[in-house]
Amino acid sequence: MESFKASVQYGDWEGTAAADDGDQKSVEQHLRDRKLVHEGESLIATSLWVGENHDGRIARVFVRAFIYAGQEKLEKVAAAIEAETQPIPVREVELELTLEQFVGLFKRFSVMLTWKGLHLQGREYDSEP
Repeated sequence: MESFKASVQYGDWEGTAAADDGDQKSVEQHLRDRKLVHEGESLIATSLWVGENHDGRIARVFVRAFIYAGQEKLEKVAAAIEAETQPIPVREVELELTLEQFVGLFKRFSVMLTWKGLHLQGREYDSEP
């Protein structure tokens, strides 16, 4: 069974990601424009996986969207997911997007990776120029 968590084969780096929805075009709007999210459904997650990269070249970009059926308003989606006692039922859609196209669906996109085992997530740091 899968979970809503990033993973790779060796996991040398771990971290967090955050993004602001695009003003003009978002992931969900992109999906709705292509009739991949229907009435009564909501996009609840998206994933980006890039690999098998060698010699500094990006080989493949995989973008997946996870769509929850039954609710369209986020408040109701949140309540329905909270009440779910089993794995969350989703419909998964694979998107053909380049890395630039995917990141371009967000207004801002941030990823912080730290070397595994150092427990740096959320720690403050003092940087000198």
